[in-house]
Amino acid sequence: MANELESNMNELNLKDKDEAEEDENDVVNPWNVVSKSAKGVDYDKLITRFGCSPLDQNLLDRMEKIIGQPLHHFLRRGIFFAHRELNVILDMYEKGTPFYLYTGRGPSSMAMHVGHLIPFIITKWLQDVFDVPLVIQLTDDEKFLWKDFSVEEASRLAHENTKDIIAMGFDPEKTFIFSDFEHMGQSEIFYRTVVNIQKLVTFNQVKGIFGFNDSDCIGKIAFPAVQAAPSFSCAFPKIFNKKSIPCLIPCAIDQDPYFRMTRDVAPRMSVLKPSTMYSTFFPALQGSQSKMSASDATSSIFLTDTNAQIKNKINKYAFSGGGATVEEHKANGGNCDVDVSYQYLRFFLEDDDRLEQIRKDYTSGELLTGYLKKELIGILQKVVTEHRERRAKVTDEVIKQFTTPRKLKYDY
Repeated sequence: MANELESNMNELNLKDKDEAEEDENDVVNPWNVVSKSAKGVDYDKLITRFGCSPLDQNLLDRMEKIIGQPLHHFLRRGIFFAHRELNVILDMYEKGTPFYLYTGRGPSSMAMHVGHLIPFIITKWLQDVFDVPLVIQLTDDEKFLWKDFSVEEASRLAHENTKDIIAMGFDPEKTFIFSDFEHMGQSEIFYRTVVNIQKLVTFNQVKGIFGFNDSDCIGKIAFPAVQAAPSFSCAFPKIFNKKSIPCLIPCAIDQDPYFRMTRDVAPRMSVLKPSTMYSTFFPALQGSQSKMSASDATSSIFLTDTNAQIKNKINKYAFSGGGATVEEHKANGGNCDVDVSYQYLRFFLEDDDRLEQIRKDYTSGELLTGYLKKELIGILQKVVTEHRERRAKVTDEVIKQFTTPRKLKYDY
């Protein structure tokens, strides 16, 4: 069995390497996303390269039938576009088997940006429609290992980001939020789960999966097991009462290497493989060649930005797919595939009919870039203002409600 796992992992690693050589334009890993194409990453090629499955219409129709209500616009529009065994979660749910959700955040900045909201928006929707528990991991240890942060600074950023996550509207009776630095020392069972995973993955395997080299500190090499651990219900005995409960992980597709590794070790731990749902990347203001980054203030709309800052950033930095002049734009139309303002509207404008009308008008040249940006500015100002108001109400007492290890409202 061990030899078979080694062989499977090596095949995946070699496949990644070969595909990467064939498709040098796209770099996608947990720490870097770059594409030379103005349209951004080629997600069809990425599905093939990573070996996951497209989130096709049949699966979406099935989910809609199960929940008995319209799908979230992230699903309707292909923003969440790939998965690993989401069908298995739906199979089990239809048979009355519960599941839980797991997602996370690497706290690298004092304030989150609007791109960071995407996994939490879909996760909250999934929690509401399926009525399931949720665990949210803040990987402050990861940021300490990868960034020039002290332990204290990484912990402080995790605390601040927790406020932003809570402000999304999660229910404390259904949600447990934890930071690795704080939780690892509190939970013997969680740490045992981490170490069990570490024992089953070799240095050669993590080098192949994550690209580590001989100069990387041993903390980086050991970290993937920490992000893998929340995928297994046995890591949270207070929540799941030591029962084996399947897990669904909504996240961006750059996190897939972690969960590919996690799914490979699960059978050897006699636990259920987690299922995943993967989103596209939220582009930087300058264009889809890279994702929005908290380390570059000019590429991002932060949740602390004022209305004036949002307006200035969109007008000044948002890449336009329109013509160089009004005459050229009216003659040739705009390119929605590369226009950042339109791409942001795909995420934050919920009205499908309105979005389609904007697409038609912009493509035909009838709608000018300035008016498209004005539409986006109004929507983002509303999103950020409302979030900021909710965040202001998150006190230390509220944080404690979410971060205290405890039983949630579900019985297992």
